[in-house]
Amino acid sequence: MRFVKDGRAAEDPYRRVADDASLPDGVPVLLTGERFLADAAALASRAAPVGVIWPNNREIEELAPHLAHLAAIALAFPTFRDGRAYSQARLLRERYHYRGELRATGQVLRDQFLFMLRAGFTAFEIAKDGDADHFADAVHRYTRFYQPSADRRPVIAAVRQPPTPQRKSA
Repeated sequence: MRFVKDGRAAEDPYRRVADDASLPDGVPVLLTGERFLADAAALASRAAPVGVIWPNNREIEELAPHLAHLAAIALAFPTFRDGRAYSQARLLRERYHYRGELRATGQVLRDQFLFMLRAGFTAFEIAKDGDADHFADAVHRYTRFYQPSADRRPVIAAVRQPPTPQRKSA
């Protein structure tokens, strides 16, 4: 599996830890939602970064009280037709102002890279090695957009609108 972060291939710093395994010291970890919620108080004081793998059938509101303690949130795309993780990403970025790593996992396809970025994702676990090589091309294919999004790129209406003239005070 390839990992893409900040627009280029990278090494994944996080280690996935099973629910029944002990946490390795000094290593960033990704935990299931169940384990994270069960141990949230203890994990808040952990020295190494903590991330959670959040299923797309659970409410983001359950994570809201813990966002300050999460370095990464991995949202699942179990099939390419299931877009609930897009909604979760937008909620995390726009309603809860989460600024940590937002990772797309599961069926992450190259024709969806741009949409995932626009929804607020910053990292991607890519199953097909060849798709990772096309990431930059997919991301830079379009430079102007009609809809506002979580990536905060200016929309066409804002680009086309002339600047408002400044009034001179008398």
